[in-house]
Amino acid sequence: MKKVLLIMVAVMGLAFAANAQNNLGLRFGTGAEVSWQKMLGNTNRLELDLGINGFATWNTYRYFSLTGIYQWHWNIVDRLGWYVGPGAQLSIFQSVEGSNYFNVSLGGQVGLDYELPIPLQLSLDFRPMWNFIGNYAGFGWGLCLGIRYMF
Repeated sequence: MKKVLLIMVAVMGLAFAANAQNNLGLRFGTGAEVSWQKMLGNTNRLELDLGINGFATWNTYRYFSLTGIYQWHWNIVDRLGWYVGPGAQLSIFQSVEGSNYFNVSLGGQVGLDYELPIPLQLSLDFRPMWNFIGNYAGFGWGLCLGIRYMF
């Protein structure tokens, strides 16, 4: 589990080193994710998220995840836009008994984002995913609020 987590952190580190307009921040839903976005041209972008969840005492499991989403982005009005795109997720689950599970998921994301007059972006998105490889197979989804610094 430690090796996979190290690989996930390394992928995020390489992504941060890339040049272009970037957004870096957090997404909050059932857990928390470090979220990074890179613009690809004028309307498309790549989003990478490194997530963690379940470290509260009442949870029966905890997980780490790495999610990649390709997004098509359109403006609704000045500073307000919407986006949609396909994505994939790798997750490591650990039950309270200590059993480890690995999942691979495919899905997508749809949401709204708003760029404040200061260099901050707020977003609200819905991310359905189908876990097709692993012990927690089936459909899952999340609704998240994001806040990112734009640089």
